[in-house]
Amino acid sequence: MFDRLKGKVAIVTGGNSGIGKAIAADFIAEGAKVVITGRNQEKGRQTALEIAGDILFIQQDVSQEADWQKVISKTIEKFGKFDILVNNAGVGGVGKPLAEMSLSEFNWTQSINLSGNFLGIHFALNKMTEPGSIIDVSSAAGLRGFPGAADYSASKGGTRLLTRAAALEALQMGKKIRVNSIHPGWIDTDIVPKDMREQVIAMTPMHHLGQPKDIAKLATYLASDESEYTTGSELAADGGLMA
Repeated sequence: MFDRLKGKVAIVTGGNSGIGKAIAADFIAEGAKVVITGRNQEKGRQTALEIAGDILFIQQDVSQEADWQKVISKTIEKFGKFDILVNNAGVGGVGKPLAEMSLSEFNWTQSINLSGNFLGIHFALNKMTEPGSIIDVSSAAGLRGFPGAADYSASKGGTRLLTRAAALEALQMGKKIRVNSIHPGWIDTDIVPKDMREQVIAMTPMHHLGQPKDIAKLATYLASDESEYTTGSELAADGGLMA
């Protein structure tokens, strides 16, 4: 299918690699204009060249309010509007047991994975063209706590409920803006440590890693008018991990 997103403008945070890159590429293929953001300017510009089409890279730290204001302003200046936001940027956490983790380490993960999503939703509810769609990329860890990843689990669990609350608030505001979350399992990206690949494949009922395109297809559905009656929902693509 093509042109499911024709005429739409999307912002995809963390769009310079992995899941975000796959989402941006799928959106472009479906006719959208896309803004991708990320911290690494060189990598972001290269990704935009690789994807090609109506795509723009803007450097952004999602934990910084001023950066969000910049992204929104430049997107509207370039494309006249935005009606899709994908809150995808994130980190895998500090990789320490809870008992050994400092408060500053815990807060660092939240600042990107959770506060970054809050800022995106906040600005989208105020600036997004309607009808619109906000898509928060959470995780299977947002549905079940993972030992050794308390900071990551907390940030993704928080994203899950932030999404639900935002969906209801958008409706209460009279906004035609849908807010949904996607919960990937183990996806073949750099966030999966090489020394853990065999272990996570073994613990996944389908016995293989998911691909970024698996998440991109769900994002395209949620971004399109096909999901016009879907809000506050959680879509899992985890190879049966949460079954």
